[in-house]
Amino acid sequence: MFSIVQKRRWFFILSALVIVPGLVIMIYSTLTTGAPFRLSIDFLGGSIYELKFDQSGASEDGIRRVFNAVGDDNVIIQQIGGREEFRWSVRASFHDVSVTESIIARLSELSPLNRDSFRVETVSATIGQEVTRSALAAVAVGALVITGFIVIAFRQVPNAIRYGVCAIAAMIHDILVVMGVMSLLGLLLGWEIDALFLTAVLTVVGFSVQDSIVVFDRIRENIPKHLGEPYETIVNRSIWETIHRSLATQLNAFFIMIAILLFGGETVKQFIAILFIGLLSGTYSSIFTAVPLLVAWEKGELPFLGSRRQTDSAENGEDSD
Repeated sequence: MFSIVQKRRWFFILSALVIVPGLVIMIYSTLTTGAPFRLSIDFLGGSIYELKFDQSGASEDGIRRVFNAVGDDNVIIQQIGGREEFRWSVRASFHDVSVTESIIARLSELSPLNRDSFRVETVSATIGQEVTRSALAAVAVGALVITGFIVIAFRQVPNAIRYGVCAIAAMIHDILVVMGVMSLLGLLLGWEIDALFLTAVLTVVGFSVQDSIVVFDRIRENIPKHLGEPYETIVNRSIWETIHRSLATQLNAFFIMIAILLFGGETVKQFIAILFIGLLSGTYSSIFTAVPLLVAWEKGELPFLGSRRQTDSAENGEDSD
């Protein structure tokens, strides 16, 4: 039986080759744009205009010129629906809706504007800040709850807290992967962080921890069943006994997300793409990061986190001398 945990150093290197460039990209984005990601109106604040013209005539360039004329040079324009519907979504950076009548008049010169379908919504930047704080608090509280739950559930296993810490480490691994990819796509494709991105991140966190707990639970069951076997052997057996379940569960989700990416609407593709990358990372980290990290900790390979068993053995050896 192939030993996954014996190859743990290679898996750690692979994770580093993904995470470190992502951190570098975020630093570069911060130095060049002022933020590690491109932020959407959800965080910067601004106004959202939904337009519907009665006939063709309005183009993206024409709409952009209208908003540029009222002082917005960073407007984001997207056509929604079919080409025959003549519907557009416009995100402007200003909050002042007093210019709405001026905008309507200028847009009507491009093509007759359906006022019944016209809608404008103003978003405050403070809302985005509150959402960000809430998401960070949710991740922090979730990490504490998960660690506490694992410590209680695994209380009969030696060093139960290590299982919780390793599950959180895998979760942080997945968050960093998603953040690095999003920062890169922001620079290359102009993708922006919005509320849906936070939803995707929180979903990834849940899946990542769930997969790690499934493997850890099998390790907990196998320890008393295989007393006398090396810890590394027990862990490797536990991985192979659960890997089919993790892969089967995730593959079903992957196929659905691929179908949405290929045939779904433009408005959800960014969310699904980030979710796909995050779940792919979560599937990898639960098997190839969390569990190998647990074994490395047990064998005293982590700096400043030596194995208690090895420390006790060393002390006993010194006493016997």
